[in-house]
Amino acid sequence: MSPSAGTLEAVRRDFVANVSHELRTPVGALALLGEALSGETDPIVVSRLAKRITAEADRAARMIEDLLDLSSIEAGGPMNRRRVSVGAVVSAAVERAQPSATLRSVRLVVSAPSLHEAFVEGDEAQLVSAVANLVDNAAKYSHLDSAVDVSVDIKETDVEISVRDCGIGIPRDDLERIFERIYRVARARSRDTGGTGLGLSIVRHIATNHSGAVSVDSSEGQGSTSTLRLPMAGVEPNR
Repeated sequence: MSPSAGTLEAVRRDFVANVSHELRTPVGALALLGEALSGETDPIVVSRLAKRITAEADRAARMIEDLLDLSSIEAGGPMNRRRVSVGAVVSAAVERAQPSATLRSVRLVVSAPSLHEAFVEGDEAQLVSAVANLVDNAAKYSHLDSAVDVSVDIKETDVEISVRDCGIGIPRDDLERIFERIYRVARARSRDTGGTGLGLSIVRHIATNHSGAVSVDSSEGQGSTSTLRLPMAGVEPNR
């Protein structure tokens, strides 16, 4: 086995081990909550346990959906490419991320392009997924009762979709690794937010599929700004 093949196999083993660990948490919680619920008669306690069961089931479902999305994107399956309105993508993404924001009393504030409507060539479903992951991530790591700003800017031949929060931020040393599958800055963050650790990896793959790029600028304790850059439809790159 060549070194590159050995490295790939090691990455796969680590990924499977991490996914198994992450799924074990909600599945184990479901078992414990179900056991507690089976002998409970107090309506208030039953209601509380039922809500916890629903939350853990949703957490497991989100991870499975993210795994399926990531697997499909990495496999390079067919893309439904067409001319897509960036405004429509952002609106759909914000709507998808709204429940997560509402849970933390986070306001989602959208700024439309200042001059004209922007369009890109791509798979609308993938693009909505990418932006929704960025907005959802920002909302989850924002402080309660704060705001997440989503803006769209035209930069010559590119469109930049930026998502800015004033949350807990990311240490500089971790910025290079946050796009890895399952990587997290701290395990406590995932326990607090219920994230799967796959969102930014999905965004990176979607950006690559669309000849774009994604970046994150952040300072610990001072919030983060994630930017998805995509080539505008029908515009020749000037570089």
